[in-house]
Amino acid sequence: MVGLALSGGGIRGIAHAGVLKALLDNGIKIDVIGGTSSGALIGVLYAMGYTPEYIYEAFKLYSKEIVGLNSNLIFSGVSSKIFGGEVEIKGFKSGESLEKAYNKMALRKGYKSVGEILDLPVVITSVDIRNGKEYIFTNSVPNVENTDKYITNIEVGKAVRASSSFPGIFCPCEFEGHSFYDGGILDNVPVEEVRKQGVDKVIAVNFKADDIESSSNVMDLGMRTLDIMGNKISEKNISSSDFLLTVSTDKTGLFDIEKLDSCFEYGYKAVIENLGKIKQVLESK
Repeated sequence: MVGLALSGGGIRGIAHAGVLKALLDNGIKIDVIGGTSSGALIGVLYAMGYTPEYIYEAFKLYSKEIVGLNSNLIFSGVSSKIFGGEVEIKGFKSGESLEKAYNKMALRKGYKSVGEILDLPVVITSVDIRNGKEYIFTNSVPNVENTDKYITNIEVGKAVRASSSFPGIFCPCEFEGHSFYDGGILDNVPVEEVRKQGVDKVIAVNFKADDIESSSNVMDLGMRTLDIMGNKISEKNISSSDFLLTVSTDKTGLFDIEKLDSCFEYGYKAVIENLGKIKQVLESK
């Protein structure tokens, strides 16, 4: 059995759809999928039976909702209940449009909650900002001692919204007393959670931190910082994977919607360039 753990990475997450298509085109079946943030957006659609091609088109269709409005980072003020009080947070998006879009796609497949998904085991990470703990939204609670962190009854849309509520851009996602933020805070590449689902091999997919040059701007510096932080946070998880596929997206910013097509191709190309190594790892005992 093969598991796939997909990292967060903003709009670059569409590269994960390219990765999936390349794997399937070359006869590599995925038995379990997990994701954080944009990795969760791709992973849950695949778990519900959507093809990489459909995921690619859906991601493009809902890209404005996914990034919060547009690439200029102009956000409206919204209110959010945090720590029991009503707090006015100016400049943040609620993420409700993303939640509604994903709930609609889930209902097309006959699903409402993550726990109802039947096509494929899926794990989605998030962090409760109240207690600083990681939680996993899944349709397959593993056989472990402590199962308190696993949640199955959350709606599909709310789960991906929670996992991708990036601090500083989105408000926390409220659910049953939790205030969820982006899963990348604690685990940007959920290798271990995918492995707990009983797979033999785990392929991890993350993004290369772009080099800084004399022409680099503030967004380039911010992206490199996020990539370094995300990879460092997940260092232990990444090192425990059986194969790490690092996708280079040529300085694609967190919200560069105009580069969606290129990122899909980057993901596909990364698999093709490493296909021999991937197959060798998967075939080894």
